[in-house]
Amino acid sequence: MISPVLPTYNRTPLEFARGEGAWLTTVDGRRFLDFGAGIAVNVLGHAHPALVAALTEQAGRVWHVSNLYEIPEQRRLAEMLVEATFADTVFFTNSGTEAAEGAIKMIRKRFADDPARDKIITFEGSFHGRSTGAIAAAGSAKLTEGCGPLMPGFLHLPWGDHEAFEAAMDETVAAVMVEPIQGEGGIRVLPDACLRGIRAACDRVGALLVLDEVQCGMGRTGMLFGHERAGVTPDIMMVAKGIGGGFPLGALLATEDAARGMTAGTHGSTYGGNPLACAVGCKVMEVVNTPDFLAEVRAKAGFLAQKLGALAASHPDVIEGVRGEGLMLGLRLCKGVAPTALVDAARAEGLLLVPAADNVVRLLPPLTITEAELAEGIDRLDRAAAGAGRAAA
Repeated sequence: MISPVLPTYNRTPLEFARGEGAWLTTVDGRRFLDFGAGIAVNVLGHAHPALVAALTEQAGRVWHVSNLYEIPEQRRLAEMLVEATFADTVFFTNSGTEAAEGAIKMIRKRFADDPARDKIITFEGSFHGRSTGAIAAAGSAKLTEGCGPLMPGFLHLPWGDHEAFEAAMDETVAAVMVEPIQGEGGIRVLPDACLRGIRAACDRVGALLVLDEVQCGMGRTGMLFGHERAGVTPDIMMVAKGIGGGFPLGALLATEDAARGMTAGTHGSTYGGNPLACAVGCKVMEVVNTPDFLAEVRAKAGFLAQKLGALAASHPDVIEGVRGEGLMLGLRLCKGVAPTALVDAARAEGLLLVPAADNVVRLLPPLTITEAELAEGIDRLDRAAAGAGRAAA
């Protein structure tokens, strides 16, 4: 019998009745320590009082009016993002995928009068969403097989191949789209020098730098956005996941020059930037974008990275190494140990993790998690690694 829900997900048989902070409780009363945070979404954990209050207050006023009218909450969130970043202007979406679609259109509109600039460079292992444009941008067979014909105009380059990148950068390139840290691709960090080099190459040939910070943004690296560590700024940036703290919200940030082709009528969204989402987004920004909060994230990240390093040393037959930045960390597993094996073993210990490509398991806890909860998670992960090691032997 076919499921009433389209079976496009390999779901874990868990149903949660309640969440609080870094913890989730199932309908049958089991508690799990959440090191996945809805895949880097719940930056303030579950049922954060400030977000609940913001959503409840806004729900008592106005839910939806459409973008036919002024939306004060949308304007306020846009002002907060512009003040905090490189951007001059913001378009709001409901997801990271929609932000990626908007970015592709913005690039094309920017160079509409220069048809020779028809290439957008992307990289192996990237993930920009699951719309037809976003899967064409990523280009992997896992995403694109059976979905052709694909949107043309993307040039997919190997990750970390500087020679191939430099050879491709000429006046036919409209933009380079890259994640400062690949999430789905296996927590692969783009070195600061590489990000600065990409910025310089874009400037040299007149191309746009487009950063996908859907997963690594909103404080996850210990900075508001991951690219800040390299001291560069993009022309366009996609944001989602953490910006809504669990409420569907995304944003496309851009400079005035990059966005100059996006005039009235060129793009739109029925729900994008609705009052409910933007009220929550404003509260997330108020909490996350403070020096004290981000300093706490960096301190917790240092503690977690140190503990994970020791854990890897204790289980050399399971964990090959630790990678990532801030509270976006990955465990690269040894050959013969599948990510699902460690994820399943951790779940048996009451710990939720997220698998990724490149034989990596992701650790993406809420940014509000306590040091004591991180230590508890390490203890559970230690037992899970021991179990995964015995299973693989």
